[in-house]
Amino acid sequence: MSASPDPAHRRKRSLSRRGVIAAGGAVAAGAALTPVVFATTDSDSDLSDTPGTEPQKFPATRTEAATGTAETTTAFAISYVGVRWTGAADGAGIRLADGKWQELRGGCATVENGGTALVAAGDATAYELKAPDGASASGVHSLAIDTTGGTGKTFRVPTEPTRVRGVRYLSRPAWGADESKRYKDGKVNSPETYYPLQTITVHHTDTPNADPDPAATVRGIYEFHAITNDWGDIGYHFLIDEAGTVYEGRYSGDDLIPAFDPSGNLVTAFHTAGFNSGNLGIALLGNLVAQPPTDAAKASLIRLIKVITRFKGLDPQAQVTFVNPVNGVTKDVNTISGHRDWLETDCPGQTMYDLLGEVRAAAAGVLS
Repeated sequence: MSASPDPAHRRKRSLSRRGVIAAGGAVAAGAALTPVVFATTDSDSDLSDTPGTEPQKFPATRTEAATGTAETTTAFAISYVGVRWTGAADGAGIRLADGKWQELRGGCATVENGGTALVAAGDATAYELKAPDGASASGVHSLAIDTTGGTGKTFRVPTEPTRVRGVRYLSRPAWGADESKRYKDGKVNSPETYYPLQTITVHHTDTPNADPDPAATVRGIYEFHAITNDWGDIGYHFLIDEAGTVYEGRYSGDDLIPAFDPSGNLVTAFHTAGFNSGNLGIALLGNLVAQPPTDAAKASLIRLIKVITRFKGLDPQAQVTFVNPVNGVTKDVNTISGHRDWLETDCPGQTMYDLLGEVRAAAAGVLS
């Protein structure tokens, strides 16, 4: 599904949604999110001077695509390899510079008829893949991704901190989101659709812990989701790193409001296959299977959930019946759930999943 904006419309999309978003005034529970609450300053690298912003350079993401399982070499150090394959979900593998095969795990991302994985490559310059038993090598597609060593690309970034009612976060230009990634063959690859918010789902990105450059990892996830998985954008509405920094995720339109439209409806993202519409996704960077989230990350998660649920009048401790507004499929879940509550996955990791009761209570104000 795609849309074909005229050149002027496309230019408007690429220049908006970039800037300072600050909350002001009290918002009653369930009230619509409006530009009165979220005020923004447009900016972009091709604007010579935009008040409230300054030019910053980010490394342009370099990629090398390949089909099949034979060794792929690149002229650049690889940050991540994004892989997608057809056949069984289990049994695919990758071998990097250390010469050891590792099984490809789907992590957070899920697809039909196969699997997909994002693998930290540790600056390797070559890798080899294997398909699941019985699957064709031609069904394996990969993308070598470098998010740190490319030539500089300039974005106009807010000079003041961006906040959502006290929750400080990095807007898309502030982490180096290249908006051209949302386009395919000259069209928006995943046009925005909006539905009322029903639930919030917590994820982990299944990327390395103690990440020295989380913004680069967010750019890698963006490339993986938008290009390798062909979703047209990053799959989450927000991401949170170990320092507690919140990142704006999925592009949501020209309405000046992150994740929502002016009527308070949620843009559909790509984090819980089959249950995305009306379901907001927040991903913590790292692997939380055995290691718990940092205190800073957990605190930011709680604050963000508290803000969103109060905006929309949701009870963080409630159990609800989610109704997919697209096809009517229902599922009984908690208002605040983990990815594994929806699909067969270990996401958001056992340690994070075990903390969801505490997160719900704290967001509801039961815990201080």
